[in-house]
Amino acid sequence: MKILAFIPARYDSTRFPGKPLAVIAGRPMIQHVYRCAHACSDISEVWVATDDERIAKCVHDFGGRAMMTKKDHPSGTDRIAEAVEALNLQNDDLVINIQGDQPLFSPSLISHLIEPLLKDAQLPMSTLQYRITEQGEVANPNYVKVVTDKAGFALYFSRSPIPFFRDSTSGRVYYKHLGFYVYRPAFLKIFASLPVGHLESVEKLEQLRALENGFRIRVVETPYDSIEVDSPADIKKVEAMMAR
Repeated sequence: MKILAFIPARYDSTRFPGKPLAVIAGRPMIQHVYRCAHACSDISEVWVATDDERIAKCVHDFGGRAMMTKKDHPSGTDRIAEAVEALNLQNDDLVINIQGDQPLFSPSLISHLIEPLLKDAQLPMSTLQYRITEQGEVANPNYVKVVTDKAGFALYFSRSPIPFFRDSTSGRVYYKHLGFYVYRPAFLKIFASLPVGHLESVEKLEQLRALENGFRIRVVETPYDSIEVDSPADIKKVEAMMAR
């Protein structure tokens, strides 16, 4: 069994064009993400799946692996599905999706992420949640919230604060979804064959396509947060964390 990590990276981001190549502490962001992934002992190979020659060249220049994919993929998972198909993976291999805007994450996140699929061969995918401690993140649509059932399976993901606490004024707990997924290759093929769903379209959250089509997503709580870069202003926050 192999565990491969893929970093989907497109250049034409609406909110932050060229984001994968944004310089953080002297290196492009995609290199920071790649280095974090490469530091994970669970991962056999790291690939960048991109639609832009500039990104591919950048990855090759720092010694990484990059694969060109089509430009019209509706999500990073679809982009990874194309890359995985080209590699002819085995059924028992695992595919990790690491969002390209996560330049500073703990390798322990990956161990938490893959554990459910290592224990249960029937699970198609899993992801991570982190208990929100910064209240400003609750109402911020850039931070996706998630609610689960008692067994730890996702009920819904939203950019809005969920659940809605109608009566309680204290003891409110929210969980943030972290941008990491692990899938089985066979499920990736199915996912990419499904049309973009209504909820996925309105929330702009690809994982909702799985829920809309009846697939279960195991959500693992991790004690490790991961900072995301959503705008140029976030770069200074990441650099400050690196300096510490």
